[in-house]
Amino acid sequence: MAIQQLTKPALRPASLSERALTASAMAAANAKAVDRDSRFPHEAMAEVRAQRLLGILVPKDLGGEGASIAEAAEVCYRLGRGCASTAMIYAMHLVKLASVVNHGRGNSWQEGLMRRIASEQLLLASSTTEGNAGGNVRASEAPIVREGSRIGLDRNATCVSYGAEADGIVTTARRTPDAAASDQVLVVFLKSDYTLTPTVTWDTLGMRGTASVGYRVQASGVADQILGEPYEYIHVRSMVPCAHILWSSAWAGVAADAVERARQFVRNVARKTEGQLPPGAAHLTRAATTLRSLRALISAAAQRYDMAGDDRAVFQSLEFQTAMALLKVDASELAVSTVLDATKAAGLEGYRNDSELSLSRHVRDILSSRIMIHNDRILANVGAATMMLPTPGSIAG
Repeated sequence: MAIQQLTKPALRPASLSERALTASAMAAANAKAVDRDSRFPHEAMAEVRAQRLLGILVPKDLGGEGASIAEAAEVCYRLGRGCASTAMIYAMHLVKLASVVNHGRGNSWQEGLMRRIASEQLLLASSTTEGNAGGNVRASEAPIVREGSRIGLDRNATCVSYGAEADGIVTTARRTPDAAASDQVLVVFLKSDYTLTPTVTWDTLGMRGTASVGYRVQASGVADQILGEPYEYIHVRSMVPCAHILWSSAWAGVAADAVERARQFVRNVARKTEGQLPPGAAHLTRAATTLRSLRALISAAAQRYDMAGDDRAVFQSLEFQTAMALLKVDASELAVSTVLDATKAAGLEGYRNDSELSLSRHVRDILSSRIMIHNDRILANVGAATMMLPTPGSIAG
């Protein structure tokens, strides 16, 4: 009688959500140390690389996963539940990668970069703030200087998040020395292309692990490292909507962890008092409700972005641009409200630094959301657009 040979079933590849949860667990385990020492989250980002999350937006034909922004937002949300700095670093990397993916096809250098990001899990840093321009990312002082086929850039970057740890920097610049400040390009430099000289330190209330130090960036490369489309379109097609969706997702993750800690506190009290809720329990209800609204807002924006595909008319429409600009304002306000209400619900346990349910770090981190591209600047910029948009005639309109 023949003996039937048994074969082991093939292991199912881990889903994107499962990989994000694994990285989030590592982030959570080291979040206190990252915050206390104001250091880059080495352990968490090593796990992000191990889970191959840095190249998820790269198209499949270039070795990536072709993930949507909605899927990327879920990863940011999960990481935010573990460590705000880790989530924000990851979100900023994806914003730069989205710009390369959306505007670098057909350029052999840019496509080669995408392949490397997918295979080598390279980390991209952002440099969009400069000199006196502050948070005005639509104005650049330093120009691209051309010498034959070579290009150079000497930039006073007031904030390059995790620049010392990155494998490359994606930066805005004036197109030429004679160009207007608003006539910008977006260019990618790899670590071997530039030197960083620190000019501004990073000692902040929250988001301490992003290591957003100021540098003088001196870089050189080849002309193909400049993305072909004007930054004016990259800004509305990729930079603003992706930043606001992914940043908001990271903030929502921070808020979700705050709500979970507050819920645990209320449960602990109820168990000890035979079901009697603490005075702050009503604030938990408010925090959970606000978090639900925040998640719905982000989910709708991500779906809207993904559904737009490559429709330039959609991205260039005043209504779309205004909605994506205000997403950041609304999401940051909701995230702050959620965390503060969770803190009220958790009472002294949430307020203490030495409590297992401490929300000190969450409060400090989430307050950055209002001033990371200041809400007042955004509201001022969209003021004229708001006057031109019609008032909707229906709930669905």
